Amino acid sequence: MKTRNILSLILILTSIISFAQNGRLMKQKKEQVKSLKVAFITSELDLTADESAKFWPLYNAFDEKQSEIRRTKMKSYLDRMDSENFDTVSEKEAATLLSQMESSEEEMYQLRKKFIGSLKSVLPAIKILKLKKAEEDFNRKLLQQYRNKRNR
Repeated sequence: MKTRNILSLILILTSIISFAQNGRLMKQKKEQVKSLKVAFITSELDLTADESAKFWPLYNAFDEKQSEIRRTKMKSYLDRMDSENFDTVSEKEAATLLSQMESSEEEMYQLRKKFIGSLKSVLPAIKILKLKKAEEDFNRKLLQQYRNKRNR
């Protein structure tokens, strides 16, 4: 009886430790990707010291708010769409999900519009366009690396 309790305790502790390590690894990976993104954008935009000092606080606030919208609002309806019983969604539920999706997309659009408006006082228009291209290029490269890693 004692051995069984000890084995159960060891199994539970091992599971908890493993879960905690996975959480730390995910956080480290996110931080690593963020650092790479910062370096990539800085390089692509060729920011001066003054531009950089004004740009990064704006960008970080925008990026955080964008992540929050994705994490909270979009996740709820995406989870519902990914569920096994998605085919049984009623027309009313589908209309509600569509409305939520449109609302989240509109919020993302307004956030980006406001961000670009605030960037106009910090960066020349060409650098704002380069930012959009740099973000897309970074995401494309990140996705390609993920695909390459998965196919190994």
